[in-house]
Amino acid sequence: MSRALKQQLVGEQVRRLREASGLSLRSLAKHTDFSASFISQLEHGLVSPSINSMERIAGALGVTLVEFFAATANGLSGSVVRSAQRKRLASSWSRGSIDSLAPLTPGCRLEPVLITLEPGGRSGKHPVAAPVEEFALVLAGGPLVTLGPDQHKLRVGDAVRILARELRLWQNPSKAKARILIVSLRAALKSR
Repeated sequence: MSRALKQQLVGEQVRRLREASGLSLRSLAKHTDFSASFISQLEHGLVSPSINSMERIAGALGVTLVEFFAATANGLSGSVVRSAQRKRLASSWSRGSIDSLAPLTPGCRLEPVLITLEPGGRSGKHPVAAPVEEFALVLAGGPLVTLGPDQHKLRVGDAVRILARELRLWQNPSKAKARILIVSLRAALKSR
């Protein structure tokens, strides 16, 4: 599946979730601090937002990043996700991608993702907070992680515990790809 088609499917999923939540385009823009124009472009598959931007939009819609992968899924799969069958969201802005490492199944609270940052890539412009605790393990490269006011240079094998609502930012200042496994527990969904 092409990158443009995946962006289109993600945009359609954002629109479906926004409409199901009873939010107007302007209301979603207000909840995320994005412009209505940006949200419209996203829904039409015309932009490739950063990883943090996708996370903010998901939070405003009451879903997780992994649930965005449902837009590109051809139904639920079993408990094994083959490397070649992973659902991927690419962000040209972030110079990176997110791979879903587990199928989105009802009742599953574990949310493992693989973040790949190209040289010079970053998860967003500024540190942001996730609503849930996260665990990260560096699989390749030498990324930097900002946790609150502190910045840490990491190496392969280093592990990071990120507290719920702690500001964090991932960056790859090296000349090689950085790959980070991140596992979190899906937050309980709020009723709207």
